[in-house]
Amino acid sequence: MAKGVLVDVSKCIGCRSCFAACKQWNQLPPDEEKTKPTWDRPPDMTGNTWTAVKPFITERDGQVQWRFVKEQCRHCLEPACESVCFVHAFVKTEQGPVIYYGYRCVGCRYCMLACPFAVPKYEWERIFPEVKKCRFCFDPDGSFDRLGKGEEPACVSACPTGALKFGEREELLAEARNRIAGSPGRYVDRIYGEREYGGTSWLYISDVPFEQIGFRTDASEKSIPHWTGRITRWTLPIGVGWAAALTALYLYSRSRQTQESEEQEEAWGGE
Repeated sequence: MAKGVLVDVSKCIGCRSCFAACKQWNQLPPDEEKTKPTWDRPPDMTGNTWTAVKPFITERDGQVQWRFVKEQCRHCLEPACESVCFVHAFVKTEQGPVIYYGYRCVGCRYCMLACPFAVPKYEWERIFPEVKKCRFCFDPDGSFDRLGKGEEPACVSACPTGALKFGEREELLAEARNRIAGSPGRYVDRIYGEREYGGTSWLYISDVPFEQIGFRTDASEKSIPHWTGRITRWTLPIGVGWAAALTALYLYSRSRQTQESEEQEEAWGGE
């Protein structure tokens, strides 16, 4: 069964242990930033930073509240990055993670345009850049694998408050529903990622409205490949139709030209 992570926004204290654990496990170097990150202005996701924790000031029960949202690849059930990648550099695995094969990538960066969560980042500073993003600590036959060995992702293992929970996606959905039903006054009645853009492996529940903490609440329940597929499926028929039409025009023009030449020869012969 596919794995997932349940993020409980109400339990996150913004300590960024997940950020540090991701850096350490994946041996990611620090970013050279012009402006030094601060507590309320943390680093964004880059080719060297695959997860970020963003602070939000919101309101709950008439009081100002701080909330923190962990960002990383959502590992969509039907990934847009995979659907637009014509060299198959992105692969949605049966285990849940969407992983990237850099040796296949040609650098077109369609994946960056297609992702509804703006996750894939490009290594602009490198001579031979690749696209980078969270791989869910899944590295088959590699040294960075945890999920393949039955271990939870590094970020989950480092969370001191239980804001992150790793498990089977279906079981996490059931737990999320139980938490919401068990504390109706605490949580917003929504599991973000259950259906958004076809569903994601990372799921979120929150005690403040999602639109107040940076989530797109106008997200379609249909996946990006669902919409692009409706267009691209007509590509071949339209191409064949155009080819047939142009061929017919060419043959017609050539026939008329031949006919006119024969008529001219007959006219000249008559003189």
